[in-house]
Amino acid sequence: MGKCLAVDIGGSKIASALVDKEGQLSDRRQIITPHSGAAAFASSLQQLLRDSLPGATSIAVASTGIIRQGRLVALNPANLGGIANFPLAATIERVSKLPCTLLNDAQAAAWAEYQALQTCDVDNMLFITVSTGVGGGIILNRALQTGNNGLSGHIGHMLADLQGPLCGCGRYGCVESIASGTAIAAATRQWPVPLTAAGVFAQASAQHQPASAIIDRSASAIARLIADLTMALDIQRVVIGGSVGLAPGYLARISAAQQHLPAICRTPVQPAFHRQDSGLLGAALWATQGFC
Repeated sequence: MGKCLAVDIGGSKIASALVDKEGQLSDRRQIITPHSGAAAFASSLQQLLRDSLPGATSIAVASTGIIRQGRLVALNPANLGGIANFPLAATIERVSKLPCTLLNDAQAAAWAEYQALQTCDVDNMLFITVSTGVGGGIILNRALQTGNNGLSGHIGHMLADLQGPLCGCGRYGCVESIASGTAIAAATRQWPVPLTAAGVFAQASAQHQPASAIIDRSASAIARLIADLTMALDIQRVVIGGSVGLAPGYLARISAAQQHLPAICRTPVQPAFHRQDSGLLGAALWATQGFC
């Protein structure tokens, strides 16, 4: 059996790797996601594919946004530089000439992380990625939920605060508008020197209280989101990923926020086992296990 070329498209990076039948990754590559329009996005993606194709017999793609009939449809186009309806399958097949499977990136990550759980008694698991945006993947009764229209798991667009800021999806107060890396950076917009999300974390680690409060607000929104979904879906385990979700100390802030909630809502949380490669591996597993 040949190797699957897995591609993970996110708001800040596009990664690729060859994945063998044992789930081992090799020839991992990564580029910055271009935010200057569809043509630049297509060109960068195609060049990454050309560089990565040797040795691949199929392609599996995990992408932010909604995957619908081979197209990438963004609920929050700002996360991909304004791209809202992109012919993803056609763009990939034009270069690769290989069969291609498409899946939402958080759904793919959830599938990889579920199979990495060190327990066999979890039927319902929630994966949350906190990065440029906030996304999710849901396992119910041991099955990944993708939805009829690819929408399942877009939990970042659930309501967090009626008085919250406008989200890129068009609603006010979504979890993503408060908890994402983009939102963390936006919260410093009125500071004398605005910061990136990484800068806010650096300041928080230096005991800067305003920075720490911004991150606490993000973590509290995620804790409340976990509580809501636990009550709705009887979630037994939560796995956290993404550049913000895996940042030092962030998981502890979620756990601390959970202590202010009723005990029944305090679902155990843990970091992603596969770290930043959950989406890559999950897409390959989904394709090679015949679910597509």
